Amino acid sequence: MGRLDILAKKYMRRPFVFADVFNQFLYHGKQVIVPENLVEIDTTEIAIPFGSDKSAVPQQRYRDVAKMLMSMTDGRAAYCILAVENEAKIHYAMPVKNCLYDALQLANQVSLAAASHKKSKQKNKKPSGDEFLSGFWKDDRLLPVVTLVIYFGAEQWDGPLSLRDMYADCSEDILRYTADYRLNLIAPFELSDEEIDEFQSNMREIMRYIEYSKDKNALNRVVHEQERFKSVERDAVEIMNVATHSNMRIDEGKESVDVCIAIQEIREEGKLEGRLEGKLEGRLEGAITFAQKMGADRENVKKSIMEVFDKNEEEAEELMKQYWTVSI
Repeated sequence: MGRLDILAKKYMRRPFVFADVFNQFLYHGKQVIVPENLVEIDTTEIAIPFGSDKSAVPQQRYRDVAKMLMSMTDGRAAYCILAVENEAKIHYAMPVKNCLYDALQLANQVSLAAASHKKSKQKNKKPSGDEFLSGFWKDDRLLPVVTLVIYFGAEQWDGPLSLRDMYADCSEDILRYTADYRLNLIAPFELSDEEIDEFQSNMREIMRYIEYSKDKNALNRVVHEQERFKSVERDAVEIMNVATHSNMRIDEGKESVDVCIAIQEIREEGKLEGRLEGKLEGRLEGAITFAQKMGADRENVKKSIMEVFDKNEEEAEELMKQYWTVSI
């Protein structure tokens, strides 16, 4: 598991962030899902389908984050399972992956229902023969499963958004009877500025920072225009850093970062590094040309460049080609 995956999983486990993401995706930012109504569930998905010999075949997969939503509607408790998959890279088989996760979760519910009926041995109802064989009774119901993919990459998502997108060219007469699965996706370049503003957590700043990370001038303008960038949670900034290969400093002990100042510091450090690099380049050129004038052996000079200036062989050879003249 990569560092971005670890950071994103940790961040998404927070009920406020988890609720915020689903409120944006499902309700355009309206605060319908309340963090206090979320209960984290075991992310291990276990189902036990049966082979032709009726032997148990356990299958196990792991989601990133999964929570059960409990909300009250007209005095009745409504439940559903919300799950998140965090992606740092484009997954070109994501519809299949999520379809499998959802199917395993539903199959697990069927298995739990069957186990519950067997354990309770309800005397007030005797199952029919069909109910007994299936283990799932006629009036049993499943909890809906909604899986949301959050892509933290700085590249445009160009992967399939449904199973249908993955099928080979085939007759529509056949495709109409094939199973489909739609990918629920949140990705920086798939969101408009208005949709990004629907987030209430620092997911707003994460998505916006990643979206503009390829254009330094635009990023600088957006960061300075948005007041919220002056105080961004350190967990969110860590995700920004890894996702965009930024190097914003996060001071020890501080829980928030002023991204405006952090970007300015990066630019100042970049200017300093550029000046130092220029001086180093001048030293290298002088050392190579001087050594050649003194009659030094080319290979020995190359080895010295590698040792003294900490260059690998390829870098040293490139410098030799640049500054070691054919004749002086």
